Parts: sequence; structure tokens; C-alpha cells
Amino acid sequence: MRRGTGSAVRLRRAMVVLAPAGGNTVSAIARLVQADEDCVRQVIHRFNEMGMPSLDPQRSGGRPRQISPDDEQFIVSTANTRPMKLGLPFTRWSIRKLADHLADTP
Repeated sequence: MRRGTGSAVRLRRAMVVLAPAGGNTVSAIARLVQADEDCVRQVIHRFNEMGMPSLDPQRSGGRPRQISPDDEQFIVSTANTRPMKLGLPFTRWSIRKLADHLADTP
């Protein structure tokens, strides 16, 4: 694998799939790639079922956003506004003060 190309996950899975052809046992492969034996078996079984596409990482979209873009914009604009302009008795925001103010704002 050349630098900057491909994926480390894909390379590691390819090593797992190729290692049995050399007569290596599952425990030896697990030590080679520093993984659990069950993980090695899973990669091999997925390769036998799906072929080459099983080597690609299946990334999910991550955790769903908890706030909308409008809420995010409101938080940023509030944080960039001086507290005294909003009628608050202090001159600078702290994280706690900002969080309390946002929680109290309808």
C-alpha cells in the first residue's frame, strides 16, 4: 500500500484473508494483526460470503445531530454577543453562564 492511498482497515482485512492461504491458523492470524480470534473469523466469513467488497470499511453516518442548524446559529450569535447587551450582570461568557442562559431562553 502506497502512502496516502487506500485504507489501513482494508489492508488489515486483506492480510487476514490472505493469511490462511499460507497455512496460518486463526490464532496466528489474530496475533499477526493484533485482533481477537472472533474478529478474524468474522472477516474471513464475510469475505467468503461477499468477496472483495467485504474488505471496504462500512462506515455509518455517526450519531444523529441533536440540534438544528438554526439552533447552532442562535448559540453562536449568543456567544458572540456581550452579556451586558442582553441585560445580564456580567461582561464575559463562561461555558456555564452561556449554557444557563441558553437553557433559560425560550
